[in-house]
Amino acid sequence: MEYQRPSYRLPRAHGPKVAVIGGGHGLSTMLRGLKQYTENLSAIVTVADDGGGSGMLRQDLGMLPPGDIRNCMEALANTEPVMRELLHYRFTDGALAGQSFGNLFLAALNGISTSFDIAVSRMSEVLAITGRVLPVTTADVQLEAEFENGASVVGESKIFYCKKQEDCRIKQVRLIPAHPKALPAAMAAIRDADMVVLGPGSLYTSIIPNLLVDGIVEAIQQSDGLKIFVCNVMTQEGETEGYTVSDHIAALFHHSVPGLFDLCLTNSSPIPKGVAARYAEEGAERIRCDTEACTKLGVEIVNRPIATVENGFVRHHPGHLARELILLHAERSVRIAGNRFDYRDDTYLVEDWKKEKR
Repeated sequence: MEYQRPSYRLPRAHGPKVAVIGGGHGLSTMLRGLKQYTENLSAIVTVADDGGGSGMLRQDLGMLPPGDIRNCMEALANTEPVMRELLHYRFTDGALAGQSFGNLFLAALNGISTSFDIAVSRMSEVLAITGRVLPVTTADVQLEAEFENGASVVGESKIFYCKKQEDCRIKQVRLIPAHPKALPAAMAAIRDADMVVLGPGSLYTSIIPNLLVDGIVEAIQQSDGLKIFVCNVMTQEGETEGYTVSDHIAALFHHSVPGLFDLCLTNSSPIPKGVAARYAEEGAERIRCDTEACTKLGVEIVNRPIATVENGFVRHHPGHLARELILLHAERSVRIAGNRFDYRDDTYLVEDWKKEKR
C-alpha cells in the first residue's frame, strides 16, 4: 500500500541560502523580490564606484563608496515609512545638494566604527534588514578600463565618457591596486550558498569588479550551489553597445575562469516598439540571445518573462525575476533527504516522496 505524508509550509527563515554578487540598481531590484521568498540572503557588493554622491564622500571623507551598499540595504530594510522616506531623501540646496541622507547616515556610522564593514553591519541592524549586505572588499580600489584600441582610463565614472570618445569596445578592466583581499564574510557566504547569482547590472562597472577581488572567483568555484548569471535586458550605452548574451558571458569568463557558471537567465517578455525606438536613439537595443554561441561557451540559456516597462524604461520586475530564480533552484538543485522543493507565494512547500508502506 502506498501513502503520501502531509505537506508542510515552511517560513522564509528556512528558505534557500542565496548569495548575489554585483552592484547598482539591478542588484537592489532583484533583492526586493528575493526577500519575499527567503531571509537567507547575502548581497556581495562592489566598492569601485567613484561618481555622484558616493564619489563626493569618498573624496571628502576617505571612506569607501556607500551608494550601491545603501541601495541594497534600502531594498532589504524592514522599517517604518518615515525612515524609508528619509533614506531616499536627497538634499536640494547648499553644499549637500544632490547628496542622499542614506549615504550620510552610513558615512556617520563609518566615522564611529572601526571599519567600513562594521559600519555596514551596524546600519543593517538599525534598518532591520532581511539578510546581509557585505562590501566585497574593504580595500580602497579604483577601476581601470582598457579599450581595444589601446587607450585606457582610471575611474569608474569616467569609463562611460571615454568609451564614447574612443568608439570601441572595452577589452578588459582592472582594479588598482590589483588583487585586493575579499572580505572573509563575503567568501564564506558564497561558499555556503545554495544558489549564487551574478547580476543583473552594469557588466564592466558593477559585476566584473567583484570577480577581480582575490578569493571571490575561488569561492564561487568551491560553492556546491546553483550558479546563475542574470543577463541585462537591454545593452547599456557607454558600456555594452552591440553586445549579445554570449558577449556578456565571454567577458565574465575572460575576467574570471571559463565555466564559472553554467546557467544564464534571459528575458522573454516583449518590449513595446515605442520604448525600443527611444532606446535606439541612445544607441541601446534589446540584447540578442545567440543561444548557439552560449552553448559553445558551456552555458545553458533559460528564457523567462522577467522584465517590465516602468516610466518608459525597461527594468527587471522584482517579483517575476525572484520567482524564476527560486523556481530554477527548486528544479535544478540536488534533492536532499528525499525532499522536493515547490515554492509558493512567500514560503516554500516541502513534499516528501511517496513511500511504500511495508
